[in-house]
Amino acid sequence: MNKRDAGQQRRRAREFEAFVAGAAGRLLHVSTLLTAEPADANPRAQRLLVAALASAYARWEFLRGEDPYDRTRQELAARFARTSWHHRRRRGGLLAALTPQERLVLVLRMYEGVPEEQTAALLGLPVQRVRAICARAVSHVDELRRAPAPPSRAAVAS
Repeated sequence: MNKRDAGQQRRRAREFEAFVAGAAGRLLHVSTLLTAEPADANPRAQRLLVAALASAYARWEFLRGEDPYDRTRQELAARFARTSWHHRRRRGGLLAALTPQERLVLVLRMYEGVPEEQTAALLGLPVQRVRAICARAVSHVDELRRAPAPPSRAAVAS
């Protein structure tokens, strides 16, 4: 490896490190929402994020002109969609009651603000289907938020 290549490799690594320092927290939150794990115990979300970041790093030099956050979020969503059968177990929280597809659409649309057309293209679905999934997910979460809380164990025991 010559000096020029080594210098480019160091610059690339510094750029990527700066990106991760600025975006990893939000991307981990997105990943945690997708997997419906608790924020303090989210090993699947962390593995999902690490895989998406590794993919982004591998393509880093080819991302010129593209938003690296958007590309990494797309990779995160695609990886979640491919492995969503791992994430069916109920873990608690409002989003855990949704199907993996509903969580994915809801997080992309409502949390990340990805337009319907982009979400549809990313998932390979018609825009109308994305709209219907999102509406159903929002309605379901709203119902859950309005439902009375189940009695606590202490109240049941007494």
